[in-house]
Amino acid sequence: MNHSASGAEHRPGDPTAHADASAARIVAVVVTYNREQLLADCLDALAAQDRRPDAVVVIDNASSDASGTVADQHPLQADVVHLRRNVGGAGGFAAGIARALQRHEADWVWVMDDDTIPRPDALSALLGALEASPLRLSVLSSRAVWTDGRDHPMNRQRTRMGASAQEKRDATRAGGRPIRTASYVSALLNAEDVRRLGLPYADYFIWSDDFEHTGRLLRHGHGLHVPASVVEHRTVAFGNAQSNPGTRFYYDVRNRIWALTRSRSFSPVEAVLHGGATTLAWLRLLARHGGALAGVGLRGLMAAIRRGPRPSALVLEADGDVAADIRAIERAAGRWAGR
Repeated sequence: MNHSASGAEHRPGDPTAHADASAARIVAVVVTYNREQLLADCLDALAAQDRRPDAVVVIDNASSDASGTVADQHPLQADVVHLRRNVGGAGGFAAGIARALQRHEADWVWVMDDDTIPRPDALSALLGALEASPLRLSVLSSRAVWTDGRDHPMNRQRTRMGASAQEKRDATRAGGRPIRTASYVSALLNAEDVRRLGLPYADYFIWSDDFEHTGRLLRHGHGLHVPASVVEHRTVAFGNAQSNPGTRFYYDVRNRIWALTRSRSFSPVEAVLHGGATTLAWLRLLARHGGALAGVGLRGLMAAIRRGPRPSALVLEADGDVAADIRAIERAAGRWAGR
């Protein structure tokens, strides 16, 4: 099995370009829950790609509408996994990425939500940047726009802090800019690095799973934001995740603390800087909502203090085949960590 686009074994971050990105095996992973029409639009858009994925995995998060049926009957002939219970976006991506690696021998995994509608050249633009890059890349991300064409505030990615002038020049040469984390609203993940560094944590359920996971892949690797690769993120409203989080603020607090204190994704300095910025954002949010979210946030804080995320295979133990795929990937990552 070829575990990288170049067919060679590299440590994340080695300055080795990909020889032929067009020959890489690309597996798209879509996670869906009760959004049958959006899922149909997403799958239609994948089928319309000028460079189609070699395989598509759909994780149906125990939908109660017709989403599972839409996936089963779509002409794209996706590999559809119907989970027994809803494990959130984080659990869905852990399951889908593991399946892409274990069952479809992916070189690269293209992840997205069911409300992500890629333009026809979205994947080919990512692969063009991958091939043009003079550096070996671990993550590439698309430009996400809302339905009116504006950049979506939920998916804006900052240029990597501390990136050298050479790194910026290398990114420009490939048609992008260097990033430290990426949104799962269209991210292309190097399968070799996922095998080495592990899957996203299913126990995050929603929010910050992509922040933690891509942060892990990019701590010693290179990431590229590719504005020529455009996807439409069809959220109901134009805004970021903190505009009106409601009870989901629990996950925002718990998961961000987990990511910054219980993972190996960020250096101590990065954890302090992210933590400070996040705390200020939370204080502004609480001020806007008159403190109504304080109790929700406090529960998230206490949950983060009590324990870290459970093993992903345990979270998905109700789905035996999925749990087995996850265990296989995590065992391989453990062997790499022991080297």
